Amino acid sequence: MVGIIITSHGQFAAGIKQSGQMIFGDQEKVEAVTFMPDEGPDDLKKHLEEAIAKFDLEDEVLFLVDLWGGSPFNQANGLYEQHKDKWAIVTGVNLPMLIEAYGARQSTKSAHDLAAHLVTAGRDGVKVKPEALAPKPKAGGQKATSTANAGKPGKMEYVLARIDSRLLHGQVATTWTKTTGPNRIIVVSDNVAKDEMRRTLIKEAAPAGVKAHVIPIDQMIKIAKDDKHFGGQKAMLLFETPEDAQRAVEGGVPLKEINVGSMAHSVGKVQPSKVLAFDQTDINSFKKMESEGIKFDVRKVPSDNNENLDHILASAQAELDKQKQ
Repeated sequence: MVGIIITSHGQFAAGIKQSGQMIFGDQEKVEAVTFMPDEGPDDLKKHLEEAIAKFDLEDEVLFLVDLWGGSPFNQANGLYEQHKDKWAIVTGVNLPMLIEAYGARQSTKSAHDLAAHLVTAGRDGVKVKPEALAPKPKAGGQKATSTANAGKPGKMEYVLARIDSRLLHGQVATTWTKTTGPNRIIVVSDNVAKDEMRRTLIKEAAPAGVKAHVIPIDQMIKIAKDDKHFGGQKAMLLFETPEDAQRAVEGGVPLKEINVGSMAHSVGKVQPSKVLAFDQTDINSFKKMESEGIKFDVRKVPSDNNENLDHILASAQAELDKQKQ
């Protein structure tokens, strides 16, 4: 695995590392090196050398640096010059670039290949609203291909079904999208389908190359039964509640496993885990789906360990029963 060193003026490197951890989960072989106002170039070089020493000797190293020509770049560049055949530097680091680095290095063993890939990711992460302010694409540019197979015979393939009260957010748009490779993200919810503001925000949050939709549950059931128009389409389904997922499954959406990401706390719910809160209706929905053979994968991000849903439900049920006494 390529070792990554994020280095910057001030605490930016530490902050962006923490942000990346919130979205992608804990990462091995990632170090943040800061250059503080009371430090000199020799101090910075020492910090970089100490960070490199935490990697294995055979590891290739990628420096993600804030600014070309600044002290963090200059000191990283001095170390790079001794290993330029295997190490690499990319400046202008931003959060989309870092997230892409985490995902891509799982399959990219070369720091050079990873660096070349990240330049595009960093640029694509810069967007503007209103959209009219964005520079126009050059003539002859590549066209989006996310829906290129739309309308072909066959049924839709489901690469992930997830229950998440936050629906389409950073962890979903980056880590799960990269892990499962959908070309469509479909939010399946009667409530959200009626809310124009939420529909708009969800569509705008879709990652590059992926089309986002918001549809009612009955429409999703009809799509699942259509074997004439959705061949080649790989869908990620997002449900706001277990009750919505249960309706879809019982209506004929052929899901075998559902990922459980987060369920927000509200009045009347108990919270036996950090990110999952339940009322009796939620528990009943999970139990009903389990009885129908649905398996559950309880993880916020792919790098997390799968938690035991039955144990979590038992704790939630005990808390709810205690409230009734």
